[in-house]
Amino acid sequence: MTNLLSIITFLPIVAALILALFLRGEDEAAARNAKWLALVATTATFIISCFVLAGFNPQDTGFQFVEDRPWIMGLRYKLGVDGISILFVMLTTALMPLTILSTWEVTSRVKDYMIAFLVLEGLMIGVFVALDLFLFYLFFEAGLIPMFLLIGIWGGKDRIYASFKFFLYTFLGSVLMLVAMIAMLRMAGTTDIPTLMGFHFPSEPIPVLGWRLLGGVQMLLFLAFLASFAVKLPMWPVHTWLPDAHVQAPTAASVLLAAVLLKMGGYGFLRFSLPMFPEASAIAQPVIFWLSAIAIVYTSLVALAQTDMKKLIAYSSVAHMGYVTLGIFAVNQPGLDGAIFQMLSHGFISGALFLLVGVIYDRMHTREIDAYGGLVNRMPIYALVFMFFTMANVGLPGTSGFVGEFLTLLGVFRVNTWVAFVATSGVILSACYALWLYRRISLGQLVKTSLTTITEMRPRERWIFAPLIAMTLLLGIYPRAVTDITGPSVAALLNQYDTSLAAAAPQDALTVASH
Repeated sequence: MTNLLSIITFLPIVAALILALFLRGEDEAAARNAKWLALVATTATFIISCFVLAGFNPQDTGFQFVEDRPWIMGLRYKLGVDGISILFVMLTTALMPLTILSTWEVTSRVKDYMIAFLVLEGLMIGVFVALDLFLFYLFFEAGLIPMFLLIGIWGGKDRIYASFKFFLYTFLGSVLMLVAMIAMLRMAGTTDIPTLMGFHFPSEPIPVLGWRLLGGVQMLLFLAFLASFAVKLPMWPVHTWLPDAHVQAPTAASVLLAAVLLKMGGYGFLRFSLPMFPEASAIAQPVIFWLSAIAIVYTSLVALAQTDMKKLIAYSSVAHMGYVTLGIFAVNQPGLDGAIFQMLSHGFISGALFLLVGVIYDRMHTREIDAYGGLVNRMPIYALVFMFFTMANVGLPGTSGFVGEFLTLLGVFRVNTWVAFVATSGVILSACYALWLYRRISLGQLVKTSLTTITEMRPRERWIFAPLIAMTLLLGIYPRAVTDITGPSVAALLNQYDTSLAAAAPQDALTVASH
């Protein structure tokens, strides 16, 4: 079948339309039907995406399952996947049924809640399969709307502030990207992403406000895309929207925000910045390196000072995304493999950590760390699962967290040993805040009377964590499950990047980066 990518992109959106048009009422039966339809639709999407993965040839470094037809105003509806994007599609479709299962206790406006999640899934998949510049932008920006609604309607007491901060940060960052896309269309005469990846945008230095801008037009385009991807990832210092969004978002929204939406920034660097603006990427490499190293250390220290579990995990996510940008801009095989691996691994681990917070929040209705302690006495299974994902988050060998960080640091060490040294300190700091959190929540005596009636995880909750544990172990023990798929496409990207740098002029503009 040639339209598999369209099917997995729009199947959740069609299910959302069915819910909106045909399901009536707000009673218990209607809520149950909405949940089951959402679960069936997301499960079917995952099953179909497995057929895409099964038919994917990793040795073919081009785009596969391509769909290309006229769209509007001369633009084209073009979809496809390569070794970099297909695993992000799989991450999205695999997490969605688990996310829907985690919402089973929701009772407020259930139909609308499920519609928002279904639309969000379709838009997230669209980001990773779009091969037209403006089609990508449409999916990239439209994904803000359901997440904005999920935080603003079903979030905590400060949900309005958090939802608007999330929307404004991410939307304003993307306005510059839209301007850059229009400029790229005028220069290249096409919005086809594969064609643009081979197009050389001018990189000769140009005068800007009396200064000589290295990288020229290419640097301006790079900075415009950086404004969007840096906020989305998020990079320091434009990360401040993330902790607020996570704290106020409902648990399921936090899972998708951390596991998938943040990865769109890293994916953007891989799909656009490196192949389309190679000289500008090389020039910006030292700045990106040190911003990422600062992010790892600074946000890890901030995490140590948190009293809210969600906020602590949110700052942890910013630190882990620092490893991603380090690996990407190391621009070598271990660095890029490590960055992609880290994003996939973080999707499973961070998603599990936010779900673990949701388990006890549903019982106690507080995320304050001081409200807990000694849960191992009442919830031993919960404490065991929490310990497993705490160790994975720290990067314990045998878990996927270790592989991503190790490959990333190896790639960075080959380029800049001082940056690698600073970034490695983040591994120690992550152990500090993660183990501190676990000790405060799970260990010790059960002295708080409010916890004496807290109940163990239900069977449904245990089933949610089972595949997350399995994937974290599988990727930790057999990382080739990822690198065998990503490796050839990464090698092709590196070859294209090196060729572009070698052909670029003037050569003195390229000495700022060693590769």
